[in-house]
Amino acid sequence: MKRFAMLFLALTATPAFAQMARPEAAPSPDPAVTGARDMWNAMSGYIAKAAEQMAEADYSFRPVATVRTFGQLIGHVAGAQNMICSAALGEAQKGEDDIEKNVTTKAGLVAAIKASNAYCARAYAQTDAAAGAGMTKLFGQDRTRMYALIMNATHDSEHYGNIVTYLRVKGMVPPSSQPAPAGM
Repeated sequence: MKRFAMLFLALTATPAFAQMARPEAAPSPDPAVTGARDMWNAMSGYIAKAAEQMAEADYSFRPVATVRTFGQLIGHVAGAQNMICSAALGEAQKGEDDIEKNVTTKAGLVAAIKASNAYCARAYAQTDAAAGAGMTKLFGQDRTRMYALIMNATHDSEHYGNIVTYLRVKGMVPPSSQPAPAGM
């Protein structure tokens, strides 16, 4: 709960700090969802880029025998995003492990993570009022849709940390540490 409270404060404070850095920017009409979406956009983008950059032969790699393979990890994130974002949208929840158990190729998993990102983009387009007042069931408990959005961003962040380890063990530079393209 402490981790959730700290993340919620960080996400809701993000728009205020951004306004201080750019005083000409108009305040967001939905600062809580905007903060959650900004965190999620960064993490989901890094995950998709890592999925594209990992060699297909390394999709079966696992740092130790007791953890998921890289491919299973990408499938888990895609499936979890579908499940959590369906809750955030108030739609029938999708199976969390459907992708992890049924999609095994790099092409299939890259497509699945991109599709789950597109699906979640709809959830992060909600207003603060809709996300804050809309209720849903998540892991058997009544939660706000905002809780689901923050849970999804937190879950993606947690697993991006795992992905960084997989990439580093393979001698790769994670997307978050790669130099920005010229002109940015």
